[in-house]
Amino acid sequence: MQCLTTRRLRRVPRRVEFFKGTLAQITEPEIQNVRIFDTTLRDGEQSPRTSFSYEEKRDIAATLDEMGTHVIEAGFPVNSDAEFEAVSDIAAATDTTVCGLARVVDKDVEAALDSGVEMVHVFVSTSDVQLADSMHASKEEAVERAVASVERAKEAGVEVMFSPMDATRTDVEFLAEILEATDDAGTDWVNIPDTCGVATPTRFADLIRTVREHTSAKIDVHAHDDFGLATANAMAGFEAGASQAQVSVNGIGERAGNAAYEEVVMAAESLYGVDSGVDTTRITELSRMVEEASDIPVPANKPVVGRNAFSHESGIHAAGVIENSDTFEPGVMTPEMVGAQREFVLGKHTGAHSVRKRLEDSGFVPTDDEVREVTRLVKDYGAEKERVTVDVLTRFARDVGVERDDEEEEVRA
Repeated sequence: MQCLTTRRLRRVPRRVEFFKGTLAQITEPEIQNVRIFDTTLRDGEQSPRTSFSYEEKRDIAATLDEMGTHVIEAGFPVNSDAEFEAVSDIAAATDTTVCGLARVVDKDVEAALDSGVEMVHVFVSTSDVQLADSMHASKEEAVERAVASVERAKEAGVEVMFSPMDATRTDVEFLAEILEATDDAGTDWVNIPDTCGVATPTRFADLIRTVREHTSAKIDVHAHDDFGLATANAMAGFEAGASQAQVSVNGIGERAGNAAYEEVVMAAESLYGVDSGVDTTRITELSRMVEEASDIPVPANKPVVGRNAFSHESGIHAAGVIENSDTFEPGVMTPEMVGAQREFVLGKHTGAHSVRKRLEDSGFVPTDDEVREVTRLVKDYGAEKERVTVDVLTRFARDVGVERDDEEEEVRA
């Protein structure tokens, strides 16, 4: 188990610049600051067929804390004794702000307060369909309960976040009404959730601007990925004035999941040039930890943390990257920035440059003709959907008669 009290070192702010080109004209900052609210241990764990053990929750929380995550939503304290204990222990052991979720129900709010969290996140359905067929309450009852819950948490002296659940499908006039009521009650944060993932970036940004007119609280956004727009919507929220986004590692969560921690952080850092305060060099480590604990495989083509994110097989791409990695990688995001490694994959689409590099890395000294012959063998082998490992490449090199570097042979001996 990791130590939850390890203090993290602040990184030196890093300035990122685009290469001259179509994006070079973006000179004014589009986002002023970015705060990261991680809900991996709450919404992430609500992924179907996912359950974190007590130790897994503690380890994930420790890593999030050490990385500089601003808020960790540790769970839903009223849910069970085990959940309450895990939330309490994480709240007691971490430096960062720990949050507990609560419905606008007295027992939920009291359980969150009793768990010792520094922030209580209360939520109530606000869309017509959820009020009628999930909450079975009127709009008046929703407002009354929301205000009472915010007031109770404020009375206890903790930070309070209020969420109008299903905000993107809520009547705008009612959304304004409940936001103004909870603002008067003293809420510190308003979370605007795209609960069913139906927002688009432009529309979501417009909604956040509207929300700003009806609350003095800081704004947080929570985007779901049903149409693959969660990260884009989170960034649109920032552009429109939100201060914080709720994310989960690897994007896990209900249905298609949430805006991904790694995507939002690296978009902020690399594309917008904002220092999130997160230690990005541990992102891959964190991703693998959550992948194992959640038992949800990370797709190879997953942005930032997928096994293919910094891998190259195509001959043209690999040759360019070998010469200069900025040719066929973003340039503003490198594998080192996220704790990953670049890989040149050998297969059907491999070119001679990759084969030569891999041979030389393995201690061989090939001639041009030998490189061409080994490349042909690699392509043929890859065309049969076989994986070209280092052992396979070594066998091909020996079959062709490629000599090894003498010093390399001595080291191996």
